[in-house]
Amino acid sequence: MHKLGTGADPGGLSSQDAAYFGRMNDPTGSSVLKGPCGEEMEFYLYIRDGILEDVKYYTEGCYNTWTCALAVAKRAKGKSVMDALRISPGDVIDSVRDLAEQERHCAILAASTLYRAIAEYLLKP
Repeated sequence: MHKLGTGADPGGLSSQDAAYFGRMNDPTGSSVLKGPCGEEMEFYLYIRDGILEDVKYYTEGCYNTWTCALAVAKRAKGKSVMDALRISPGDVIDSVRDLAEQERHCAILAASTLYRAIAEYLLKP
């Protein structure tokens, strides 16, 4: 199985995938959620004219948390806000190889963290 680094070291990610990892200065929307397993996930969005122009995630979680966050970030970038809200945990589960049933909460955490970041953007005055 492909192994990712832990913490702030996204070791094992391709350079293209590593571009999605990290925090963002001055995002137009952001969120942090803690999953039922205790792991935290962060999403940062730069939205202009209703399009998610940049999407980043940050987590210090397990392999499954990383891969689900990456799957959501890759799907969301370049999408309209409404299309990004259509990304479902089921889409993530279907796309992540070898995601065990007991790890499916990682897909829910990733989608929920994206939704929360979009909600923060939409609710700004």
